[in-house]
Amino acid sequence: MNINTSSEKLLEISLDCLVISVFENELAEDKLFSEVDRKLDGIFKTLVKEKEITGSKGELTLVHTYDKIKPKRILVVGLGSQVSFTSTVASKISADAIRYIKRKNFSTIGTVIHGSARYKDLTKELCISLVEGMILGLYSFDKHPQKTNDAQDKEPFNIIIGGFQKANKKTIEEAINYAKITSEATIFARDLVNQPANLMTPTLLDKESELLATRVSLEYKTFDKNEMETLKMGALLGVSKGSHEEPKFITLKYMGNPEFPDKIVGLIGKGITFDSGGISIKPAANMSAMKGDMGGAAAVIASIGAVAQLGIKINVMALIPATENLPGGSATKPGDVLTALNGKTIEVENTDAEGRLILADAISYANQLHLSPLIDIATLTGAIGVALGSVSMGLFSNDDTLSAELIASSESTGEKMWRMPLWDEYKDQNKSTVADIKNTGGRQAGSITAAQFLHEFVEETKWAHLDIASVFMSSKTNGIYSKGATGQPVRTIIKLLSMDEHSLFS
Repeated sequence: MNINTSSEKLLEISLDCLVISVFENELAEDKLFSEVDRKLDGIFKTLVKEKEITGSKGELTLVHTYDKIKPKRILVVGLGSQVSFTSTVASKISADAIRYIKRKNFSTIGTVIHGSARYKDLTKELCISLVEGMILGLYSFDKHPQKTNDAQDKEPFNIIIGGFQKANKKTIEEAINYAKITSEATIFARDLVNQPANLMTPTLLDKESELLATRVSLEYKTFDKNEMETLKMGALLGVSKGSHEEPKFITLKYMGNPEFPDKIVGLIGKGITFDSGGISIKPAANMSAMKGDMGGAAAVIASIGAVAQLGIKINVMALIPATENLPGGSATKPGDVLTALNGKTIEVENTDAEGRLILADAISYANQLHLSPLIDIATLTGAIGVALGSVSMGLFSNDDTLSAELIASSESTGEKMWRMPLWDEYKDQNKSTVADIKNTGGRQAGSITAAQFLHEFVEETKWAHLDIASVFMSSKTNGIYSKGATGQPVRTIIKLLSMDEHSLFS
């Protein structure tokens, strides 16, 4: 997709289709809509009268211009009510419109920034939504084409964004660049998650990380099994014992603010490249979806890569414990006791509660490096989906400011999160009679007790845990999400780390 800007009037550019957007009940007040209507001899007024154009949210109406203006067609997009309009609505509408345009095989497209005529102070944010919507709305996982036609190169879209004041040109171009990078990072995360597990092993995930590090100039280091044994990562190694695939502990580092080398944000991503449940094996139905149990790792890798591309003035280190969780003759058994890197002993009551085990070692290692704040991202529990459905991820944190900044960032991207409790009463469910802690607190409050388990290893560090098991996959195409991996919460993490003013290090 080629995206450019133009200060020229869009009505004076030869286009296959010009996309304009209108608010419900405010059609006559939109200057571009009224100007096109005049040039098309009042066709819009007729369509409005017949209620074929209402401006309702998501409404798409295609009108041919018959050479009365240079664009061959006008696609009128409804923005819905002003009251409910947000940047998230703008990105969804953008995605829906571009998919419609793709089905029509138009290639040269002009568009306004949806909603910016009304909300001029949000022009940059709305431009980001427009571009992210277009790029992510066209995403499909096509690494393994099943049909000859799928493998052929398709003519790229040529997008021209116009209808803005010349004084805003630099702002618009900056927004386009930002949105391209965040969208490409999200797509990178989606591709990693959508890959079959035999093509995204810990070794291959490590290779992808190394290639990214080379491409965007990150510091890269990976610990192999022997080095993990030296570090005494007993929890991670315990999970890996059932698989013939070697575990990896991947680290990526970006020093965008070398003046403060001791202030480094830690991002930790759960990297279970396939989760059978181990000895506590999962049901066979839908187990193939467990190729995506490294969604947290994918999000962390993609996020730090985007931060480096954007040149954000912040220091970040990503830690990715990666392994498969399989049954086998040497696999960890229910009832076994493992010793984590920090010396804590863990009773493994259920081998399918493995994500928190590998994160325990990663968090302990982050503490040794004095990374703070820590944000771990993990497809940790099915229980979070019971609590929040497929609408929101769960946020757990020991710090109100960090939580507030994450939520504020998520509100701007539309990657919803809801803060869950971490009350001390839930700790009792994780008590063990044979070790310091056990790895599951039972069915009740499952996502909370999992977070409390991680909290035991965080110690005093400022920390947030994002349980993305409820949102890392989409069962259907909707807005910016295609069926399959969503890439959440990549855009939220990038937004958080690119905030002009924040209290991450206070």
